[in-house]
Amino acid sequence: MEKAYKTMRSAGAGSIALGIVMVVAGVATGILAIINGARLLKNKNGLIF
Repeated sequence: MEKAYKTMRSAGAGSIALGIVMVVAGVATGILAIINGARLLKNKNGLIF
């Protein structure tokens, strides 16, 4: 019975850690996308095709 509790505890801790990593990665990706979009809009007049 105790082995099941240990397995559940480690799985739960792993899930929480993975969730935190995913949130941080998502926020970082969103910030980079906003910055790149703002740069494109700022410099759109300088583009020549």
